[in-house]
Amino acid sequence: MRGRRGFTLLEMIVATTILGVAVVGLLAGLSGTTRNAARLREYDRAVQLARLRMNDLLADTTLPHETSLEGGFDPQLTGGIEAGWRAMVTIAEVSRGNDFAIDRIQLEVWWMEAGQRRAFQLESYRRRVMKPEDAAWRAAREKK
Repeated sequence: MRGRRGFTLLEMIVATTILGVAVVGLLAGLSGTTRNAARLREYDRAVQLARLRMNDLLADTTLPHETSLEGGFDPQLTGGIEAGWRAMVTIAEVSRGNDFAIDRIQLEVWWMEAGQRRAFQLESYRRRVMKPEDAAWRAAREKK
């Protein structure tokens, strides 16, 4: 009689169990990766929206100072996600020679993710030609 070839039933059960554990681990890893990719996609979209809004704020020198500005983003830009922004323009510095001022622009962009509000803040500065009210601001600041 020749030696029998093949696997025993016990060897097949052990091999199937090991393969099952490996497949479950692989699927769990893929699920986590997909979830992280979706979260990063939403965050990346919010960053792009923040850049657009900050560029608009930097370009508009007629914005009021010390006043909260806010609004929402068009759902077509956000991919249907509810998102908005809030900004504040303040005077950061006024030159001694009365020819320019520096504005500080603070921007918060928020969006809804899984029923929770997510947000991040940006800050930028811009130089502009001085206005008469800037001299009054500097005088009040020097009194302090």
